[in-house]
Amino acid sequence: MAASGKYVIVRTHSAGVHAGTMVSRKGKEVVLKNSRRLWYWDGAASLSELAVRGVSKPGNCKFPAVVPEITLTEAIEIIPCTKAAQKNIAEVPEWRA
Repeated sequence: MAASGKYVIVRTHSAGVHAGTMVSRKGKEVVLKNSRRLWYWDGAASLSELAVRGVSKPGNCKFPAVVPEITLTEAIEIIPCTKAAQKNIAEVPEWRA
């Protein structure tokens, strides 16, 4: 199980997918710091691959700004990321509408 302080990807029931450092988890509630919503990704077949390798087409991804903290109330999947994937996610250019 992913522990506090680990960089993780969290898939939620209705708030999408987020990547950040886990602060806490209580049941389905997960608090992340320095989190990005992974709105659209290209170059990873699944969240599992994204958590291990990151994306191979960062210019096509839509990852908005980092938020200092977010509380996700309906987490259904928490995947620990490798250091390489964490670095890759951080290097995806900020998507702005």
